Amino acid sequence: MEEKNSTNPTIEEVIQEKDKEQQKAKYNQYVENMTPKNNCFLNCVKAFLVGGIICCIGEGFNSFYQYLGNDKELAGLYGTMSLIALSIILTGFNLYQKLGQFGGAGSIVPITGFANSVVSPAIEFQAEGDVFGVGCKIFTIAGPVILYGIFSSWLLGVIYWGLKVFGVL
Repeated sequence: MEEKNSTNPTIEEVIQEKDKEQQKAKYNQYVENMTPKNNCFLNCVKAFLVGGIICCIGEGFNSFYQYLGNDKELAGLYGTMSLIALSIILTGFNLYQKLGQFGGAGSIVPITGFANSVVSPAIEFQAEGDVFGVGCKIFTIAGPVILYGIFSSWLLGVIYWGLKVFGVL
């Protein structure tokens, strides 16, 4: 990473500083110099646009499947599956990562972001084989989500049942 301002200390100068207080001050100055400055408003606009475009594509899929004669619910399911498939294809061609770098949370929040996060580790560890590479790593992200989703729904079901049994509800 290139330094933004040559008048600020380099990492070598920070390491070579003997006085701990001076070293801490130089380190803080170094970190401030190296940290990229973000434009929050621009990031929000990019996220809004990317997320909105993904949702518009999903609505386009829904309309297309309804046009083919499916009811609204079935067209929604097909539209969701199409978005997931599109996300997987873009991840395979390493294009979804570029979309994520540009759009930030706009590409992560829709279901396409979850599909990308499930497929990415599987692609990355494909060289380790089908079982120990793809088979194990595909659940790196999906596993905890599924586990805590099932556990929290079970816990809420038990609470609901308990409230029904004791006549609170």
